[in-house]
Amino acid sequence: MPEQEIDKKTGLPAGKTIERLMKIMATLRSPEGCPWDAEQTPESLKPYIIEEAYEVLDALDRNEPDAIRDELGDLLLQIVFQARIFEERGEFSLADVATSISDKLVRRHPHVFASTPTGDMQMLAAQWEAIKAMENLKQGKPPRSLADIPRHLPALQMAHKLSGKTSPEQCATTKILLAEASRMLNNLADDAQGAIHKSLESQIGELLFTLTGLGRSLNIDAEQALRKTNDKIIADYDAKFIDDRRKD
Repeated sequence: MPEQEIDKKTGLPAGKTIERLMKIMATLRSPEGCPWDAEQTPESLKPYIIEEAYEVLDALDRNEPDAIRDELGDLLLQIVFQARIFEERGEFSLADVATSISDKLVRRHPHVFASTPTGDMQMLAAQWEAIKAMENLKQGKPPRSLADIPRHLPALQMAHKLSGKTSPEQCATTKILLAEASRMLNNLADDAQGAIHKSLESQIGELLFTLTGLGRSLNIDAEQALRKTNDKIIADYDAKFIDDRRKD
């Protein structure tokens, strides 16, 4: 067994630091705690989950370990917060959350925790999907249910997942997707002058979905690609602004 990790700041074992966080959360939710924390509900906390997740992404993009640590802490708080509320309702606890994901990891990695051969990456991906499909069947879902995809995902990220589930064979054919995107773009150019807004909106949506599938076929995440382009545009704009100020 590996040695238990010790927190450098408190000197406590990792499990004790989580226990400390849980106790703090319980105190904040108690009658003697914070009124704001006490009145929160799973619904009222939804925006913070999304916000904190994006702040983790920003910290990762900047590659700043201290910021990444702090933002992961903020995201962890949201998990602990939600678990505490449901524990108060008698539904489940943070321990149940940890047990659920631990069981899932063991179940979906039989090549690590059982006697299944490891194989290559393609075999591991197929194995993961097969186990997931079996889990869906046990829960009464179709083997490749689109209901697994969260509705709150950013549109490009959702399209990336949808393209893999609805047409995996097409995603592997870059040439077909390039031709389809080119055809759509030409149709859009022809219709842009006279088509009604609703029609153009639909065409642009279909084009974006096809481009997302094209990115998937090239092992490129469209969401991340656009984020990086946005960051570059901001950096270039700021650099130009600074350069113009210096000239003045």
